[in-house]
Amino acid sequence: MLDLREIEAFLAVAEEAHFGRAAERLRISQPRISQLVRALERRIGAALFVRSSRRVELTPLGGQLHEELVPVHSRLHEVVRRARDAARGVEGVLRVGFLGSAANELTPRILSAFHDRHPGCEVLMVETHFADPLGPLRRGEVDLVFTRLPVEEPDLVVGPVVVREPRVLAVGASHPFARREQASLEDLARDRVFAVASPAPAYWWDFHVPPTTPSGVPVERGPAVATFQELLAHIAAGHGISPVAASVARYYGRPDIVYVPLPDAPPTEVALVWRAQGATARVAAFARAAADVVRLNGGPAGLAEQG
Repeated sequence: MLDLREIEAFLAVAEEAHFGRAAERLRISQPRISQLVRALERRIGAALFVRSSRRVELTPLGGQLHEELVPVHSRLHEVVRRARDAARGVEGVLRVGFLGSAANELTPRILSAFHDRHPGCEVLMVETHFADPLGPLRRGEVDLVFTRLPVEEPDLVVGPVVVREPRVLAVGASHPFARREQASLEDLARDRVFAVASPAPAYWWDFHVPPTTPSGVPVERGPAVATFQELLAHIAAGHGISPVAASVARYYGRPDIVYVPLPDAPPTEVALVWRAQGATARVAAFARAAADVVRLNGGPAGLAEQG
């Protein structure tokens, strides 16, 4: 009978191409993972890896075994996960808040992955606004939320990061900056930005719309805005400018606004966030589905997006 520990050790080494990294991934010692792989090779009766001092490669037989084991191993974990979630009560309704475009192109993939695993759980999407990005979560209007970081609240848990992308400067089409190839955070002091209607955390808005430039020059803040559409309307009317995520150019493109690359701004991230006291089985299952989709995507979406 096959030993699941041997299978997981083999898959980890095959995917990491390194015994040390595979051991770290499985949180066991390197001698132990080598022992497990050798045990599997004895069980099969042939070498599965070509070992050298610099790298580890699959033999042809090892490559065939890896290709056939991956879907079987994944299916096994899915079966166990479904049984566990059924016991914990994943069925029902899950209310997922989302700010802006949520997880961008990963959003439907995350929803699809969750539905495939938990068809008995209905997901309701609820839009949130940056004037109060965490309020609906705290009031229990949503169970978890896709929102922009940073979130530094002791009663909230920050889960998997699903989007990481550069930022651009949104300006009106007739603004002098609209003709530039790029802008900088120092340019914020040459116009004005916007305040945000409370109760958004001050540190949260200060990250997205800095109150000073990197050199310390104060940035004038104009009208307070409560929704993203209000922000865009003010920018289009020439009332000010604002740093925004690069994906805004795709999801909120309009002829009266130009998005200028802002390479010196730190990237912006979107993560799933939920209440520390509200970590239900449904919330945990959705967070797992999101993390798995991000992992299969090679990391948070938007890494290479610019403008």
